[in-house]
Amino acid sequence: MTGLSSRILLTVVAALFLCAPGPGFGTTGTAQAENAFARFLRGGQPRAEHSRYRSSDKSPIPRQVVRYDGRYGKDTIIVDTAERRLYYTLGNGRAIKYGVGVGREGFTWAGTDRISRKAEWPGWTPPPQMIRREAAKGRKLPAYMPGGPQNPLGARALYIGGSLYRIHGTNQPWTIGQAMSSGCIRMANEDVIHLYEQVGVGTKVVVIR
Repeated sequence: MTGLSSRILLTVVAALFLCAPGPGFGTTGTAQAENAFARFLRGGQPRAEHSRYRSSDKSPIPRQVVRYDGRYGKDTIIVDTAERRLYYTLGNGRAIKYGVGVGREGFTWAGTDRISRKAEWPGWTPPPQMIRREAAKGRKLPAYMPGGPQNPLGARALYIGGSLYRIHGTNQPWTIGQAMSSGCIRMANEDVIHLYEQVGVGTKVVVIR
């Protein structure tokens, strides 16, 4: 594959995105809410990799701490697909609110499960149904794409139960706030890293419409 065709493919892949519908949603999380709030106030953890980010890697919808008086307790991820926002509850009536991208028409869903796995700079293997769906449109997807800045899964992935759905980063942060994916929840890379460092395997995830 030539360099030009590789770049075209990556653009197509990222623009579609690229999670496939999986089985429905069916330990406690290890994150500490107080640490989450302190880290938020520091503006995100100042790791070396953050210095490599450009301003365009940030979400067009800045994250913020908001009041939360909902039904879910501390250390819960709540995705409101209609609002296109993700909330991580800190307890004491507070939550961190992030802008997210959600599934396009026909790929929205709702349910409750838990984070089953976490990955940094995850690789991506398109499921067979997606490969067939895109092939019918004349687009050939790779059998596997290694993790890295060009990968549509972005800098981090939080895997949801045994499904094929993930909360993950993106190499196209301008899509945040839109409904463009095949069911996954996408975040800007800086935001997904921020959330990744607050939550652990076992953290409850609630997706509502």
